[in-house]
Amino acid sequence: MQGVCVPILCVCICVTVLLRSAISQPRSESDTYTECTDGYHWDPQTEHCKDINECETIPDACKGEMKCFNHYGGYLCLPRSASLIPAPEPPITPAQETAVWVGVWFVGLGVGGGQVAWRVTLTLYMSVMLHDAVFAHNNSILNVYLCIASPTNTDIDECERHEHDCQPSQECINSVGAFTCQCPDGYRKVGTECVDIDECRYRYCQHRCVNVPGSFSCQCEPGFQLAGNNRSCIDVNECEMGAPCSQRCYNTYGTFLCRCDQGYELGPDGFECKDIDECSYSSYLCQYQCVNEPGKFSCVCPEGYRLLGTRMCQDINECETGEHECTETQNCVNIHGRYQCVDKNSCQEPYIQVSDNRCVCPVSNPACRELPFSIVHRYMSITSERSVPSDIFQIQATSVSARAYNTFRIRSGDENGDFYIRQINNISAMLVLARAVSGPREYTLDLEMVSINPLVNYQNNYQTSSALRLSIYVGPYTF
Repeated sequence: MQGVCVPILCVCICVTVLLRSAISQPRSESDTYTECTDGYHWDPQTEHCKDINECETIPDACKGEMKCFNHYGGYLCLPRSASLIPAPEPPITPAQETAVWVGVWFVGLGVGGGQVAWRVTLTLYMSVMLHDAVFAHNNSILNVYLCIASPTNTDIDECERHEHDCQPSQECINSVGAFTCQCPDGYRKVGTECVDIDECRYRYCQHRCVNVPGSFSCQCEPGFQLAGNNRSCIDVNECEMGAPCSQRCYNTYGTFLCRCDQGYELGPDGFECKDIDECSYSSYLCQYQCVNEPGKFSCVCPEGYRLLGTRMCQDINECETGEHECTETQNCVNIHGRYQCVDKNSCQEPYIQVSDNRCVCPVSNPACRELPFSIVHRYMSITSERSVPSDIFQIQATSVSARAYNTFRIRSGDENGDFYIRQINNISAMLVLARAVSGPREYTLDLEMVSINPLVNYQNNYQTSSALRLSIYVGPYTF
């Protein structure tokens, strides 16, 4: 093996050495031989200079990943993977204290340019022998470089030979002349230990970050899903993914909304739509009857009526539509909800028919003396529960004698006092409904007009009368 170091197999370390006296300095007669060079102290028992263990006396002698190795007259800072087995300490006298076997190879230049040879030997676990060193003198401080080489000039793979001190969780990485202990991904090295890196502190995730040993994972809030980069969150369109809305679904950022069609309302679960019973909300939706249907309602009318628009009921005039069964000898009278067939000749004895709906009692007939001279038949229909008082029929005289005085009254048919007459003037009066009545019901009122004329002597009686026989049909409903 040549006295050279192969570059790819070397580890270089800077060491500072203080030489207090040069090896080539001659000894004077006045020397006491009890002083030692730096790195040694005088042992009076053995009367020799004894090595000082700087690794124990100097706090933090080596920094970082370097390990302190004591040697004769100094110390070395080597990688922690290195092992140093020093040779037995030779006896040293003050006169010989400059010739110390330290197990390293030093090369230095003195301040004055002088050099001194110092043969050193390094005994390592690898049994490496190094060569001569040159030291400066005159108490100079030198920068010293250590070069370690194997006899075969090839690197030793400490990782493969398990000659390392890496933790079980660490990976040994071999390098030229040394090795390093590397932590797995997601860990960082603190001292000699691997500590998990909390990636969540760096806000890698858009929503939620879950730290796990050596790694992390991102999670999204409900309504979102991880994007392709596994960090960002994108909205999920629940409506396209089978959202449980029974009718309408509207996607929103991070969630969705269920809505219902008209006539439905959203149930307590927020998904199902149930029919609204509009009929239960109000009794005024329909004039007659409200029928609830899925999503809507409809109004119906009773028999004899038809729907006017969507809510009102209108009486069907069967007499005009021909939807009646009256014979040719009868007249069809339309009333609320139905019709009535009446005989065309409704005159009763002693009256005789003189025209449609008009009967007279002949003056020659003694039975007519106390009866109205004429009777006119009329028909009308009113609704139930009509507001009162209510004008329902006006009486009008068709012929009036000069200077005659006319009065109006209800001759018959109002036994319960449901009506009264309000005279308007000498020739007309109004029939008034005094009390609300409910149908179906039928009234036949004889409304009489009494005329008093002092200029006319009719059978020694100045009073004559005529009647209007009014048939009133009260319908079963308020419409």
